[in-house]
Amino acid sequence: MPFYLFQGRYTTASLKAMVDDPQDREAAAKKLIEAVGGTLHHLFFCFGDEDVVALIEAPDDGAMAACALAVGASGSMSGGATTKLLTSAEAMKAMGAAKKAAASYTPASSG
Repeated sequence: MPFYLFQGRYTTASLKAMVDDPQDREAAAKKLIEAVGGTLHHLFFCFGDEDVVALIEAPDDGAMAACALAVGASGSMSGGATTKLLTSAEAMKAMGAAKKAAASYTPASSG
């Protein structure tokens, strides 16, 4: 199954709700991801631009999109991004395909 990195920012109201009543957001995320046939490998709260990051394994892009849409529609996040990840083996396979395809590509010229 493909891997995905989810990065998200909670709304001020969501952060206030978690401070007022601490909640296990990992359990909530796990339940959602499992509902589409996926696995939550890790969920971390973090400093910086994002409040939370998660490493997710999902059956396909459609399943991951369903998770992202469900979270987005909930109103609990002010923003976020989902990045599809490649294993080293998948990246090497893509490199081999790129090597073959490169002969068919003509780069832009500057003059």
